[in-house]
Amino acid sequence: MAGSSAGCRRMQAMQLDWPGTPLVLRDLPVPQPGPGEILIRVHCCAVCRTDLHVVDGELPDPKLPLIPGHEIVGKVAALGPGVDRFAVGARVGVPWLGRACGTCTFCRGGRENLCDAPGFTGYTIDGGYAEWTVADARFCFAIPDRYDDVAAAPLLCAGLIGYRALRKAGDARRLGLYGFGAAAHIVAQIARAEGREVYAFVRPGDAAAADFALSLGAVWAGPSDAPAPDPLDAAILFAPVGALVPAALRAVAKGGRVVAAGIHMSDIPSFPYSILWQEREIVSVANLTRADGEGFFALAEHVPIRTETERVPLAQANAALDRLRAGRLTGAAVLTMPGF
Repeated sequence: MAGSSAGCRRMQAMQLDWPGTPLVLRDLPVPQPGPGEILIRVHCCAVCRTDLHVVDGELPDPKLPLIPGHEIVGKVAALGPGVDRFAVGARVGVPWLGRACGTCTFCRGGRENLCDAPGFTGYTIDGGYAEWTVADARFCFAIPDRYDDVAAAPLLCAGLIGYRALRKAGDARRLGLYGFGAAAHIVAQIARAEGREVYAFVRPGDAAAADFALSLGAVWAGPSDAPAPDPLDAAILFAPVGALVPAALRAVAKGGRVVAAGIHMSDIPSFPYSILWQEREIVSVANLTRADGEGFFALAEHVPIRTETERVPLAQANAALDRLRAGRLTGAAVLTMPGF
């Protein structure tokens, strides 16, 4: 193992034993990289709503016990056999899509986000709520120098999934964002840089989120149960609330598109065909591809994305998840490892 210094060292990690129970701080062996993998000294890992869906049991069949976390930033500490993509000491980011089979119809067609046999970081593969992790080098990304570790962490999912969702929205000039959290606050900045108008729909009564959206250039911000002040060309749903789908359909103009960007959503209530008619569309976003990452990080080199973050020590991961669950986070909580 080239450059290894892990040996029999130990690490702190927050581990999930069973969905619906709190994470447990444990002392575990530092993992060893296998063929094609890199060992990463984790500096920080952002807390994502998908982590919450995993921990709360809303996503089925996680690896157990599991170390969650898939917005990881750290430095390469050792290379497994056959790795030539990164050097020891390189700063890397690890996203949700941890591996793909490369042979199924979807992978061969350039849609590895729909792979028949994927691996997902912090879900079916141990993730970044730990001082060390291993990852498939082919699915990691170099991080632009303009972002420090904490600022970069939310880019690994909120940024990447937001970017894919924005591209799914097409060239919409008037764009509605439902749920103004970690992903939406990044998408809003990209959309504004592209000359779009952003309309932010926030949790009713959340004046802080509305003010935050306006500070990032939204032309309007209001409660998610309010009608849009102008017909929208497209809307992206980041809030996992199925009832917002009919609301967004009513908000978009003829030919408009509603993009559901979450991995989990509550049931969508029935709605009249009249709000779907006139060639309105509903599409979903599933995972990401490496091409999404390359496109997004190339863009992030030139568009100065400001990520709103709050540093949280690793041992306080449960508290960060509780605040996310209760809707009491503006931007993203980022778990920092001891010493960073």
